[in-house]
Amino acid sequence: MVTALNDWFSKHLGDPVMAQQRIGELEARCSEVLGQSNRPGDMAVFIRHESEGRLHCEVMVYFSPASGSLAREFGAEPCQRPSPNGLGLLAGSEDAWAVLFS
Repeated sequence: MVTALNDWFSKHLGDPVMAQQRIGELEARCSEVLGQSNRPGDMAVFIRHESEGRLHCEVMVYFSPASGSLAREFGAEPCQRPSPNGLGLLAGSEDAWAVLFS
């Protein structure tokens, strides 16, 4: 599958309690990859608890376009850029906010 440079990626991790182990694995792998890349400002992974009108929330992880290879490693799918509202930075430089959402 060919992905445009501006495509983001998302991965649904499910229930927050059940997703904790997967989040830990993701954080560890992200730290490894980002460390090898000198933490460029456009390479970041974000996390958000989303409910979309349901009673219980679920964890969604968003990978910036520069994190595409990492996203594919975790089975993430291409998506539109997420709204920054409610996002938390899971991995990457704090500069990612300005670089990716300005």
